[in-house]
Amino acid sequence: MSELVQACAYGYICRVPHYNSLLNAFQSPDLTPLLHALIRESSLCLKSVEVDFAADSSGFSPSRYVRWADARSGEEQECHDWIKVHLMCGVKTNIVTSVEITGGSANDSPHFRSLVQTTAQNFRLREVEADKAYLSHANLELVSEQGGTPYIPFKAGTTGDPHGSVLWEKLWRVYQYHREDFLTHYHKRSNVESTMWMIKSKFSERIRSKTDTAMANELLCKVLCHNICVVIQSIYETFN
Repeated sequence: MSELVQACAYGYICRVPHYNSLLNAFQSPDLTPLLHALIRESSLCLKSVEVDFAADSSGFSPSRYVRWADARSGEEQECHDWIKVHLMCGVKTNIVTSVEITGGSANDSPHFRSLVQTTAQNFRLREVEADKAYLSHANLELVSEQGGTPYIPFKAGTTGDPHGSVLWEKLWRVYQYHREDFLTHYHKRSNVESTMWMIKSKFSERIRSKTDTAMANELLCKVLCHNICVVIQSIYETFN
């Protein structure tokens, strides 16, 4: 563990940091669990406010490039690499309650379980909204097991055949025959898109770091800074 990370863990800095200390600290894998813990702790201030949550993912662009040879032209192609943040937020204040960082090509659905379980450890789940990418029997059952109601739209051609899941059939019928009521709840999902926009507009969608560990830590810091801003704003809007 680097000296700076150790100092942050104990709440003090033993000497004046070098101008590259922050970027160097991003290289440490020991910083990652600390940032995850700080994001969770910062969200607890709004535990009494948030009961409905939404999940989504979005890409951030680092400074490094990827290159490949085009199969048709034989010419070398180049573009920015990118990494993905998967997060769950409260739909009322946009506070981020759980987050995962992956490569840009990672699928969304497998990370839904971690987002829901982490959020459920600290918050009461009444509703969870997510788009069609998260639709699966396991994800619907997971939210129900945590005491919440999932609002995830069904894909075209999906039937109400439960395949052993009564919940699947019930939610399919709500989506199919009570669409307006379903959409009333589902439209809360737009708040997670607002959360992504808040993070990118305030702290930039560009990532300066170049290694995988450093990029993940830098992106987690952006999420943590977003939570701090949300808590400050909520103090004036919610508790005054």
